[in-house]
Amino acid sequence: MGRAFECRRRAKESRWATMSKVFPKLAKSITLAAKNGGPDPESNAPLRVAINNAKAQNLSRENIEAAIKRAAGKDASEISEVSYEGKGPHGSLFFIECATDNSNRSVTNIKTIFNKNGGQLANSGALDFMFSRKTVIEFPVPEGKNLEEIELELIDAGLEELSVDDGVVSVIGDYTSFSQLSQAVEALGITATKSGLQRLPNQPIELTEEQMVDVENIVDKLEDDDDVQAVFTNLA
Repeated sequence: MGRAFECRRRAKESRWATMSKVFPKLAKSITLAAKNGGPDPESNAPLRVAINNAKAQNLSRENIEAAIKRAAGKDASEISEVSYEGKGPHGSLFFIECATDNSNRSVTNIKTIFNKNGGQLANSGALDFMFSRKTVIEFPVPEGKNLEEIELELIDAGLEELSVDDGVVSVIGDYTSFSQLSQAVEALGITATKSGLQRLPNQPIELTEEQMVDVENIVDKLEDDDDVQAVFTNLA
């Protein structure tokens, strides 16, 4: 999404650790993973990853356990995963993933954000081809381990690309390789700081700093919505 954009994003993510809204989102991702695959993280890779992501953001053990237990309750049965697509200013495209118990509320909120900030909600599936769904796992460069050896070990698990930026290793593979890659990283004794399925742009675009401010404004407003779990754009 561009170097300057990523720097601001990382600063924002750091601040999120102290904000009240990030914890309900993390808890909801744990509840959904437990609902879909069972409450045992040993046999449920998505749940194990959701728990690791939550721990990285300092979600307490008590809240993690409560989120897992919530998966068996009535509230969890009413939560569904939905996605929306939108067009923003300067040729920007958006793919938004939500977890909600009221899709009418979610789509209304998202549509309002686009309409008030120079964008518009797109029809379902209209922009899906502009993104590729990928497994993305991040972890600090491990001490005492050779990155070339790590890359070789992960290729058999579905690794497509490995890169390093500012001391952070990014592992990318097809979305179907999520469980295998996650387990392969764990088997190397590496703890991921972030992992999950992301929508990466097939034709990323570059924007000026001024243009990016307009796009970031929409991203920030979308991420502040309680139902929104993840926002992806087509920025380089």
